[in-house]
Amino acid sequence: MSIKRLACAFALQQSSNQWVNTATRTMCSKPNQRQAELMARSLPKRMPLPGVQHIVVVSSGKGGVGKTTTAVNLAVTLARHGKTVGLLDGDIFGPSVPRMMNVSEAPLVDEHNRMVPPINYGVKCLSMGLLVDTGPVVWRGPLVMSAIQRLLKGAVWGPLDILVVDTPPGTGDVHLSLSQNVPIDGVVLVSSPQAAALDITKKGAQMYRTLQVPLIGLVENMSHVVCDQCSNLIEFADNLIDRYVQELSVEVLARVPIEKDVMRCSDAGTPVCLKFPDSQLAKAYDTIAIKVIEFLATKPFVNDRRPA
Repeated sequence: MSIKRLACAFALQQSSNQWVNTATRTMCSKPNQRQAELMARSLPKRMPLPGVQHIVVVSSGKGGVGKTTTAVNLAVTLARHGKTVGLLDGDIFGPSVPRMMNVSEAPLVDEHNRMVPPINYGVKCLSMGLLVDTGPVVWRGPLVMSAIQRLLKGAVWGPLDILVVDTPPGTGDVHLSLSQNVPIDGVVLVSSPQAAALDITKKGAQMYRTLQVPLIGLVENMSHVVCDQCSNLIEFADNLIDRYVQELSVEVLARVPIEKDVMRCSDAGTPVCLKFPDSQLAKAYDTIAIKVIEFLATKPFVNDRRPA
């Protein structure tokens, strides 16, 4: 393990140990006032990230619907629109941002023991995949929440216009830790069009509504293919999206087709919106980026705008 990587891992472990020492206890009965106060002390404080104006989460309760692909191409497209952008890989157990963004070097550590995210394609990137050399991450919940806290607040993110956070499937530790640590400006939902995926995505949306985080809209991913010969759209499933977005009271940000270049570009570490800027995919991600920018323009700057 390199010195830089060892320093990052050591700092992360220190943060993890601190969390374990102060983690809340599971109560069999409803806690009294004194117990509630003690439990609240151990929770992280929701504080803005210095120098970061907006935080946007890409989420879906369902796995395999293209969250990371959406997050990567959204971040790169936002940067092409002149925004200063960061990309945080919130998937602790299955980080894939390093491969898709073609970054592999461990982040440097400054004199304040803060990680300096590497930059590629004009986007600052940070992921657990840059801190762990090999092997799986086998951690319980408190360590996962501590890792998210370290990746968020133990790094030099600013100055940024937008920090895009890619999240894992489910509605568990990572999502709760994000909402507890920093103010989130909005969530971009991602789902494929079948009912099995939409049912779980709806639960993820309801979770963020419960946490009082606004929903920007929903990306309908992998819903159709465009014929190479006649350019007609071939749908793969019944159009269930319209019914679900009505129930969620959100709009469809874009309908993203399936294209073989997505897999090739992702494996090669080149976002498809850069490799094929005139493709239907690139146009779809451009539409998503514009709508995200328009949404954020209507919100006040709740995050700390001072340089880091």
